[in-house]
Amino acid sequence: MPNRDHGDPGDAPSVPPPLTPLANSTRPSAAEEARTIAASTNTGTLATLTDSGDPWASFVTYGLLGGAPVLCVSNLAEHGRNLAGDPRASIAIVAPSSESDPLASGRVTLAGEVQAPTGDELAAARDAHLGAVAAAKYYIDYSDFTLWVLRVHRVRWVGGYGRMESTSGDEYAAATPDPVQPQAAGAIAHLNADHADSLAAMAKTLGGYPDTRSATCTGADRYGLDLRVDTERGIAYTRVGYASPIDAYDQLRSATVELARRARKG
Repeated sequence: MPNRDHGDPGDAPSVPPPLTPLANSTRPSAAEEARTIAASTNTGTLATLTDSGDPWASFVTYGLLGGAPVLCVSNLAEHGRNLAGDPRASIAIVAPSSESDPLASGRVTLAGEVQAPTGDELAAARDAHLGAVAAAKYYIDYSDFTLWVLRVHRVRWVGGYGRMESTSGDEYAAATPDPVQPQAAGAIAHLNADHADSLAAMAKTLGGYPDTRSATCTGADRYGLDLRVDTERGIAYTRVGYASPIDAYDQLRSATVELARRARKG
């Protein structure tokens, strides 16, 4: 079959552009998205280098110390020997998701070099790993296991199809996980079940699609809501931001009520 460029949708529907400017399209940065994904689970795929320079991928558990993955690795394992010989490593982390298409899920790759913590950091790293991986208490203090902290130098975040961005280790370290995303499923379901009219109004007056027929909330975070919009021109995706960022999940209700008020006011 002939190759198609990304600009050619083939038999896929085209996405209609917004007709009016978005009122506030602010969303989490790539660093914030990466920190949120890293904090959402305790497992990932670790990539190390063998003595001959070949890549070696292994399933691992981790905790987080200021965003840096803390690994507890057997010195007898292939990846344990690899880290002892070459500190360069990366870990790929996939966010928990109910998506039927795995490539539509969020994921992040954190790349850098591992370092064995010492002094006060060693105790903090041990606590961080145990806090995330309770079963590690059975082996974390064995002499043939080593704690490694991955010093993150480079980050690649992918939010699904067409959403991806790179960021630096410094920006990643300075960011914080989103306080809303991990707990938002219930609120999103409530919005879709009981406030469909308000979501449609948001898409029409704040989200750039005055020809909206219906709207569904697909995500919520500290900055706003993601909406899937059914318009007269086809299916589109837009963003409606709160008046100001929120700092906790329990502020989500008041922030969405304010969005609905602004949408009705037009």
